[in-house]
Amino acid sequence: MSALPELVLVGAGHSHVQVLRMQRSEPLPARITLVVDRPEAVYSGMVPGVVAGQYHRDEAVIDARPLARSAGVEVVHARCVGIDAERKQVLVEGRPPLAYEVCSLNVGSTVAGTELPGVREHAVPARPIGRFIDRVERLVALGAEHVVVVGAGAGGVELAFCLQVRMGCRVTLIGKLLSARPRLAERVRAEAVDRGITLEAGRVSEVRSEGVVLDGEFLACDATVWVAGAAGPGIFEGLACDPRGFVLADDTLQVAPGLFAAGDCVHLRDHDLPKAGVYAVRQGPALRNNLRRALTGQALVPYEPQATVLTLLNLGDGTALGAKWGQDIAGAWVWRLKDRIDRVFMGRFQVLDASGAARDLFLEGMPPMAEVEMVCGGCAAKVGETDLSRALARLPRRDDSDVVMGLEAADDAAALQRPGEVMVQSVDVFPAFTDDAFLVGQVAAVNALSDLWASGVRPRAALAIVSVPEDRPHEELLFQVLSGVREHLDREGCTLLGGHTTVGEKLTVGLSVTGFAPSPDALWRNGSVQLGDALVLSRALGTGVLWHADMAGRARGPWMDASIRRMIRGNGPASRGLSGLDVSAVTDVTGFGLAGHLGEMLKAEGVSARIDVAALPVLPGVAELLAAGERSTFHEQNRAIVRAVEVVGKAGWHPHFEALFDPQTAGGLLVATKDPGAVIEALVAAGDTDAVVIGHATAVEVGLFVVR
Repeated sequence: MSALPELVLVGAGHSHVQVLRMQRSEPLPARITLVVDRPEAVYSGMVPGVVAGQYHRDEAVIDARPLARSAGVEVVHARCVGIDAERKQVLVEGRPPLAYEVCSLNVGSTVAGTELPGVREHAVPARPIGRFIDRVERLVALGAEHVVVVGAGAGGVELAFCLQVRMGCRVTLIGKLLSARPRLAERVRAEAVDRGITLEAGRVSEVRSEGVVLDGEFLACDATVWVAGAAGPGIFEGLACDPRGFVLADDTLQVAPGLFAAGDCVHLRDHDLPKAGVYAVRQGPALRNNLRRALTGQALVPYEPQATVLTLLNLGDGTALGAKWGQDIAGAWVWRLKDRIDRVFMGRFQVLDASGAARDLFLEGMPPMAEVEMVCGGCAAKVGETDLSRALARLPRRDDSDVVMGLEAADDAAALQRPGEVMVQSVDVFPAFTDDAFLVGQVAAVNALSDLWASGVRPRAALAIVSVPEDRPHEELLFQVLSGVREHLDREGCTLLGGHTTVGEKLTVGLSVTGFAPSPDALWRNGSVQLGDALVLSRALGTGVLWHADMAGRARGPWMDASIRRMIRGNGPASRGLSGLDVSAVTDVTGFGLAGHLGEMLKAEGVSARIDVAALPVLPGVAELLAAGERSTFHEQNRAIVRAVEVVGKAGWHPHFEALFDPQTAGGLLVATKDPGAVIEALVAAGDTDAVVIGHATAVEVGLFVVR
């Protein structure tokens, strides 16, 4: 089976979101990866409205992750730091380069002039847009009386008017007013005079905490907003660029063989286009057409920019100014026109609302998602606990005096004692839960090491077990997987000794891990819970339901960001932090869910527990997804344990109840202790800020444990 070509999209600007949307209905013949440093892209056309208080921030945000995942596009959450066009690689911060056959750049621009004295220290730059909105909200809260806006292009004009409306403060706008639109500039000048906005045509040479230096004279102000033109994003070293740092492309949007660019980050050699979102929007279909042609070996087609564009300026008070074909327009109806244009555009790309439900406007004209059951990977793909225990019970027993922890113990790891030491081992293998091979490798390592950390043992060495699918380039895939494995092993001081690879239907990754303890008494067991112990959970639940929803584009980007950050941390810091504390028993929470692993802890000593369902911490988005009926494919097999659990009152209706059965990949630790205060303090210091007491060990009541 031949492998599909690799297409890498860097950035989620106005052009790429169109490529992603069209991928769902008319797929490109490629395996596509989207690289974004943050999943949410703020639409620049609505930013002045957010500043003025006309829109909530969420209304101006396109969440690229569900847009991509609903079209079968993999998402890598990492910052692009460069392009190696000769080797055809995207250079990514903190991980190995991503190889491509075709690549497209749609990463926007930065603000020019930030190298001037004091700008970085004292000004509020208009980009990155998301950070800018946050800083404007802080300005509003502080109640600045005089704001200086540096840069009198379209963006600066809108921000000056919208800031005045929102803050009711004095505003000074500095720069050459709309130099490309003299007639519109006169309309703006008249509006500024009517509203008391001061216009200055000079040049700012320095920004200070208490004001700016304008043409050699000091102008006092409470805050400076920097909108002084556009500059390249600074990641194009080695590529041909114009003097402002924008990558150069021909009229087909091609930068180099197999490398394309669109939007504000590119300067077309044959067209001197202003930096305006309307051009990036129109470039989307042309870019997609040439990506298809590049992937299939066809001749590229020139992009023809529109001769004139409609300019609309939001004045923040429900009115707007506009210009096209030499005609100026103004009034409330112009604002309503701009609002409608922006909302319709955004509606085509905003897949989910704040609760994770699909938006009707996005679904209009789109083919329905196939209602097929998507089988989860990671630890959610474990064989059910009942099937596993029955199979193990059928094996003949073999006594070995050197075995400290083995099949009969059902502990997290196996331990074999030798003179002077105890060798502790574990093996963990799972199918990939995402197409991001580096992330799969990272999480596989986290998950495999976790069994030893849960035994109080430092992992010392590991062997990798990888099965790669036939239809993907084996060398590159193995390199990405093993780079992810090494990233986590190296961080924890565990040496990768080697491993074994096979070819199969899908990517499967695992590790066999070995560590050493000084004696059997030094090991933490999972079945030594004592009456009265507090049960402390170190980390929030919900990775199973989140990744299942993500497969179909039903999980918001920030939710997945939070999940990934926790999954790649590992339990090493927590285990080291617990060393020396009063710990009765420890287990890590993985594929059988919290209820399953808690049940294993309790069965060994014949104790029960009372669990407070309201105390269960869950990851962002988990409560919403569970309430909407989302479940991991292995949720129900984990839920079988509920037959042995007493559920008191309305506990079964609590939003977090189903999280008890959600299979976790690279989950946290469940700790039984007589000193929960010290344990939580240690876990929080180690970075597990979700740590909380979820219940207590009790004498056996009715059922395996009680949920209240």
